Amino acid sequence: MNLRRDVFQAIADPTRRAILLLVASQSLTAGAIAANFDTARPTVSKHLQILTECELLAQEQNGREIHYHINAKKMKEVAEFIEPFRKMWDDRFNLLEDIMKEYKTKK
Repeated sequence: MNLRRDVFQAIADPTRRAILLLVASQSLTAGAIAANFDTARPTVSKHLQILTECELLAQEQNGREIHYHINAKKMKEVAEFIEPFRKMWDDRFNLLEDIMKEYKTKK
């Protein structure tokens, strides 16, 4: 049975989110990414594998090195999915803020 990785489970992990932030501005090799973490390189490689399987990262072969970079198209899909929820919560917090301001002025 071939289980497909879930993008939201992938980004739920703080190390994987940190990796995404690292490669957001430039492509990096696995070694360069691993150098930023206080963990074993195979652990970082597993995180890279998960992010690649979810298509959040793409790989590019340069000679013997593999560089990882953000897959902007997939990140855009995730952002578009999350946007209605962000708007809903922004609206709710704005309403709560208005209620709290009104409450303060009544005291």
